[in-house]
Amino acid sequence: MNDLTISLPISLNLEGLLVGLATFLIIGVFHPLVIKGEYYFGTSCWKAFLALGIVTGIASLFLHGVPGILAGVVAFSSLWSIKEVFEQRERVRKGWFPANPKRLAKEENLKQ
Repeated sequence: MNDLTISLPISLNLEGLLVGLATFLIIGVFHPLVIKGEYYFGTSCWKAFLALGIVTGIASLFLHGVPGILAGVVAFSSLWSIKEVFEQRERVRKGWFPANPKRLAKEENLKQ
């Protein structure tokens, strides 16, 4: 029996799991950012998502390993959020999410 030994890895490579968890959390953070951004700023907040996407996309080119990967995830999550901001406007229009009454009043004053 002493001749049979089970060899277990002493150190595990957890990078894949960490990147997966971080990606999940990043996407989870962008969901409320889109909702709050549209609520407070309307669809004009797409510019901030574009700027963040460009900056983190460029950063991902210069970072190595997990930080570069996560910068890329943030970049593409930011760029995807641009589309989501305009879809959020439609969800608000349909009544699925509340509209910001202060912003609506301000927009009405601009129309007059």
